[in-house]
Amino acid sequence: MTYNKIGLFLLLCIGINAFTSCQSAQTDDEELKAKAAKMLMFGFRGTSLEDAPEIKIFLESHPPGGLILFDYDVPSKSRPRNIISPEQLSQLTQSIKQAASGHILIALDQEGGKVARLKERYGFPVFPSAQKTAAMSLDSAALIYQQMASEIHKMGFNVNFAPVVDLNTNPQCPVIGKIERSFAADPDSVTAFAEVFINAMNKYDIRSCLKHFPGHGSSQADSHLGFTDVSNSWQEDELLPYSKLIQNDAAEAIMTAHVFNKRIDSVYPASLSHVTLTDILRKKLGFKGLIISDDMAMSAIVDHYGLEEAILLAVNAGVDLLIFSNNGKIYDPHLPQKTLHILVQLVKQGKIPLSRVDDAVRHIENYAGQGQTGFENGAERSIK
Repeated sequence: MTYNKIGLFLLLCIGINAFTSCQSAQTDDEELKAKAAKMLMFGFRGTSLEDAPEIKIFLESHPPGGLILFDYDVPSKSRPRNIISPEQLSQLTQSIKQAASGHILIALDQEGGKVARLKERYGFPVFPSAQKTAAMSLDSAALIYQQMASEIHKMGFNVNFAPVVDLNTNPQCPVIGKIERSFAADPDSVTAFAEVFINAMNKYDIRSCLKHFPGHGSSQADSHLGFTDVSNSWQEDELLPYSKLIQNDAAEAIMTAHVFNKRIDSVYPASLSHVTLTDILRKKLGFKGLIISDDMAMSAIVDHYGLEEAILLAVNAGVDLLIFSNNGKIYDPHLPQKTLHILVQLVKQGKIPLSRVDDAVRHIENYAGQGQTGFENGAERSIK
């Protein structure tokens, strides 16, 4: 072989290798984006996907882990947001599943009482608050929550961010006790009614989520509105419902609180705290399920942390699924793309280990039942 031919051969090999490496890098980038997208749940404006073309495009290109629907739009202080009627809502959830090829969690907050996205004004039944339900028998509560689960299922949801297992230690807590979101002050009672709630949801294949870890019931402030310090009011008994439900294999997912407790972590609120979520929830309590953030748009977070810093801290603390309701102070139609880009870059820069992403995706897929029913509603499930 002449020198010219050798040179041409080497150039050809280098070109092939470069092209192969480029293709491999592109494949790796797409795989990372697909994994990172599963770690995100978004809210959006629109009673149909035609009203939210940016979400439709995102669903089709990089399906997120989930979407969360609301009836009220906080930035504009107006209705509707996503819900008008049963007919409209079932069409919306069906179109979401079609756009995401079925692999998506569709969530709402339906606790009963004041926290209910499916309201009477839209044509849905009224359900009592947790506090009022806990004044009844467990059998009566089971009937109430089975009816609730049936309504949620018919509307195409597969996740209900409930029950609240905060203890009613401060009846004047503006975000828990004062609006009757807690079953009781007694941990055993809270555990019993929470398990009834979870079983009812499971009968209709609705995933439940305990909230708000490690306890919001003693607070004197609302973390939606700003910094909330429970250092002097929080008691270790507030962990008992979580511990008991974890032991009973009833805890499928747990939502973090944005409360600050210097007795646990002197630097970060619970949702950004490795001590709270990994050392206590994972290691001490033995939780192996899905850890979900409370809404990352709440003032307790956005008033003190930038978007990139909040994502970095939350994921490294142990959060698997990050909720961005886009229903806080402002509405940003580009938020899904921004958060996905930030998360991917943090992994590529080595600031978030890929192993942390893989663990999160595994928890999300286990929660969703992927490989059995996918992310869609499927056969009846039960817990031990």
